[in-house]
Amino acid sequence: MEYGKCSANTDTMLPTWVPQEAQRYLEHTEHGHTIRALARDGGCAPSTVMRQVRKIELKRDDPLIDEALSSLSHCIQASTDRIFAPKATKDKISKDTVSMSKHSDFSTSFEVSPPCDATIEREARRVLRRLSEPGACLAVAKDMEKAVVVRDLPDGRTTRTAVLDRPIAQAMALKDWIRAQEKGKITRYTITSAGRAALKKLVASDESARAGFAEAPATYNAKGGVWAVGVDADPETTKPKRVRYNVAESPVVTLSRRRDKDGQMFLPPELVAAAERLREDFELAQMGSKDPLEWDAFLNGASYGSLEKDASGYGAGPAKARVAMALSDLGPGLGDVALRCCCYLEGMELAEKRMGWSARSGKVVLRIALQRLKRHFDEAGHSNLIG
Repeated sequence: MEYGKCSANTDTMLPTWVPQEAQRYLEHTEHGHTIRALARDGGCAPSTVMRQVRKIELKRDDPLIDEALSSLSHCIQASTDRIFAPKATKDKISKDTVSMSKHSDFSTSFEVSPPCDATIEREARRVLRRLSEPGACLAVAKDMEKAVVVRDLPDGRTTRTAVLDRPIAQAMALKDWIRAQEKGKITRYTITSAGRAALKKLVASDESARAGFAEAPATYNAKGGVWAVGVDADPETTKPKRVRYNVAESPVVTLSRRRDKDGQMFLPPELVAAAERLREDFELAQMGSKDPLEWDAFLNGASYGSLEKDASGYGAGPAKARVAMALSDLGPGLGDVALRCCCYLEGMELAEKRMGWSARSGKVVLRIALQRLKRHFDEAGHSNLIG
């Protein structure tokens, strides 16, 4: 992953995303600033700074937090050496720092420099959504270069839903967006209340930016999930309409917990996996576009031939091609319900109302659509590019 330039505090040489309590802890331990001096500079009582320092110190038994603090300490030391070293040795220090970043252990340093604010926000928006799903957790092992988000399926199996670089996971743990629940060879993290609040803010800010607002609108804490606003076309007025949806759980996951009259799962795991794959490609395609994409055009017979040759690659372009090919294969009706329930995350009742279908008929059509979608992915042969 490429990391952009990090805006930093000039006094501490730390990225701006580092929490205040972690900044004061590093100022105290690395720069040797006294508690009273930090309290005087921050305009607070020394006891407040002392509690913050002790709080961070107690968190160092968390592997990701300990790695993050160690990495930031190395960044501070490297920056200090570059500033105050004689001019003749600055080039050597810079080369040694890059060399160490390539060969050092994951617990000792970030890759060249810490991730910037924009990178953390972009990755957190994607990963926190996955962690908000029922049964989801972030798994990190000592020798793993990356962290993975896994989720327990209704039949007892476990599926991987996202992959992220280890420095991003370290930053999320330091910001208290995730918290360790099980420790050992593999440490499992779950999303915290602070993480859910951050996800709401990130999603609202992203949707406001797409809609042209300078600031995110005020949000209200709705019971039952993390809510966001999307854009949908109103066929009667041909104007975009704002649609509220739950990013914490898709309608497909809800239906997967139900059983039919014979006691069988209404949606088998392979159909849920097909829906999740379409949703992942949809989200990847959205990342590469500043304006909402006209997905309905592919349901009305729009050509996707120019996209097909790039459908097996990585990035937003190939993901858009895969979504377009899948929707075109499903066609109107099946493609509509798959787009609304798997990608827009509309509830089944709302989808039935918008499509003009009778009540309780949408779930049957959705199951048929997912069966066709699974067959499409099997025939297409594209590898699963989740994460």
